[in-house]
Amino acid sequence: MIWRRKLLTPAMFLIIVMKVFTGHTLICHPAEYQIGNECCPMCPAGSRVKTDCTEFRSTSCLSCLDGTYVDKPTGRKNCFDCTNCDKGLGLKVKTSCTTTSDAVCERLEGFYCTDQIGNNCVEAQKHRICQPGQYINQKGTAFTDTVCSDCSAGTFSNGTFTSCQSHTQCESNLELIKPGTASTDAECGEKRSNVAVPVTIPCVLLFLLISAGLIYWFYFRKKKMSFREAEKNTSSAILCQPSLENG
Repeated sequence: MIWRRKLLTPAMFLIIVMKVFTGHTLICHPAEYQIGNECCPMCPAGSRVKTDCTEFRSTSCLSCLDGTYVDKPTGRKNCFDCTNCDKGLGLKVKTSCTTTSDAVCERLEGFYCTDQIGNNCVEAQKHRICQPGQYINQKGTAFTDTVCSDCSAGTFSNGTFTSCQSHTQCESNLELIKPGTASTDAECGEKRSNVAVPVTIPCVLLFLLISAGLIYWFYFRKKKMSFREAEKNTSSAILCQPSLENG
């Protein structure tokens, strides 16, 4: 008996120790949450805890309000605020928020995501716009910006081309009116005829000759009229002189 009692004593001591530690360590089920010395049932997704359970009643829950959510069973007393897909950050709604899931944001058209967390784009920036004289080397994607490159000599782009275009070469029957630049094409037009030069010169000379003839004619005509007027005055003076003597 004494030998049996010695064997049982350590076993009993171990059982007592386990009971002591078990009494001070509270381990709740995965579907429960701890509040004080109680394990309370969690509220389902889409709801929050209104009042904790007691030894006399279970947990009471309330549904999340619009604009808030809880995506899994919880012991929280507040729902999470839904994510705002802010246009100012280059975002739009991909998936709307519900009481059981948060909103998912994506980039606006013409933007690329600069900060991605899981499937949710947190911030986006607008794709770069190539300037005249540049071409689109690489088009922007959902996660990369547009890459622009400068046109080389003899080519041009208005900024929307995916490659620079060669300047137009004027055909033999045309002449260059406006040289091409890095942003504009060359302009060609009809060649001006050389016949106009020899025709214009005689016309100008003829015009000058006629003008000189008219000036000469008016000048001498006026001079001749002045001379005749003087002769007339002289004759009148002579005719009037005997009358004066007789008087």
